[in-house]
Amino acid sequence: MTDRPNFVVFMPDQLRADALGAFGNPHVSTPHIDSLAARGTRFTNAYVQHPVCSPSRASILTGWYPHTAGHRSLTHLLKEHEPNLLRILKNAGYHVTWAGARGDTFAPGVTEQSVHEYGFSTMPTVAYGGDYPDGIWSRLFYRGRVPDDGRIDPDEAAVRTAEQWLSRPPEQPWVLFVPLVAPHCPFQIEEPWYSGTDRDTLPDPAAPADDPSREPRYMQAIRDRYGLDEVTPEQWREVKATYYGMISRLDDHLGRILRAVEDSGAADGTVTLFFADHGEYLGDHGLIEKWPSAMHDCVTRDPLIISGPGLEGGKVCEAMVEMVDVLPTVLELAGVEAPHRHFGRSLAPLLDNPAAQHRTYSFTEGGFTVAEEPQMERPTFPYDLKGDLQHEDPALVGKAVAVRDQEWTYVWRLYEAPELYHRAKDPNERHNLAGRHELASVETKLKDAVLRWLVETADVIPLAPDPRLPQVDLPTP
Repeated sequence: MTDRPNFVVFMPDQLRADALGAFGNPHVSTPHIDSLAARGTRFTNAYVQHPVCSPSRASILTGWYPHTAGHRSLTHLLKEHEPNLLRILKNAGYHVTWAGARGDTFAPGVTEQSVHEYGFSTMPTVAYGGDYPDGIWSRLFYRGRVPDDGRIDPDEAAVRTAEQWLSRPPEQPWVLFVPLVAPHCPFQIEEPWYSGTDRDTLPDPAAPADDPSREPRYMQAIRDRYGLDEVTPEQWREVKATYYGMISRLDDHLGRILRAVEDSGAADGTVTLFFADHGEYLGDHGLIEKWPSAMHDCVTRDPLIISGPGLEGGKVCEAMVEMVDVLPTVLELAGVEAPHRHFGRSLAPLLDNPAAQHRTYSFTEGGFTVAEEPQMERPTFPYDLKGDLQHEDPALVGKAVAVRDQEWTYVWRLYEAPELYHRAKDPNERHNLAGRHELASVETKLKDAVLRWLVETADVIPLAPDPRLPQVDLPTP
């Protein structure tokens, strides 16, 4: 490993782990991601700490859990007084570049503190979104095929910006941060990616639970309000195929950036991290998109891959991993000390030995208290129904914590009954086993783990102490 390697951090939005060839999906074409995994380590049990974009990104960049500093919403972003991975690396002498303009991570002023360059050198000519087909399609966030007419959307502009920057990278160690939108909805893609997936070969989504009374209430509320119970299998396959097309284009974008790194001569000194901020229901459980208190595997499992010089390839790590672990991993590889207390554990030992001990549990949290209803999002179409549900019945989006070990998932909810899923036999988490007498010891163990985790991670004491008796200068009377 180079003493101070460069880093490419490539972060899609709303990407399910099981939607990649490297993670076992035979229906989607992802040769560049698969090749990256073959050259590095793929983590099969990595989980995000929040099921929504901004809180998850804040957690990844700080090594803090969402509750540690209240980063639990789309509007409480990282502040100037808070640590973040990009600023830590910049302060340690790295040249940090953010390709593109995702404004859902840093509060005003923090971007300028954290990076040397930000934005586009090739500007987008079109935004995401637009008109939707008639009927249910808008509530599936589906637009389908869009014209291949030379338009430059924000992801294409970000990739072109990264390619141009890599044509003359700085001599000092550098970080290239590329957070893209895809495959976040609306589900839309141009040719040839739109037609790249055979709809007829796709399996049906995981069905809703046999007993809806054992599900959290938001699930049927969404189905009812959106009209999702009327969606046909053919429509679900169309949405899924379009999502897979977006992923294939994303794969092409990654391939272009990695080729640009190779052409720059920096490949032998560059570590690449590939991961998402959360997943996507994609029809599983009869749902689409995500929800602030959704804890299902399809929304919270992350396709984390790390590859680079000196790191042996072709490894698969099944250890329980949290995305807060990214920060200390990058810092250890860079030879940089974290200037703050955090809750991540470096994955560097697992890059050498995937079977090494790491974590017993992975935790995810989300949701709000009823009293926080005024601070919940008020989105416009086509997210309007989602926002309406949250404001009409804020308990639908009540606080929740999920804890996972290698075998079980336990979900504690503030306003609803708990859930217990035996993932070994129920990987889609459809059958809630909470309350069964024969599983009482399992439920108690995991509930105790949640309590201990909340107590241990409730806050952080800053490393720099304040004087207890500071000198106070007052004007003389």
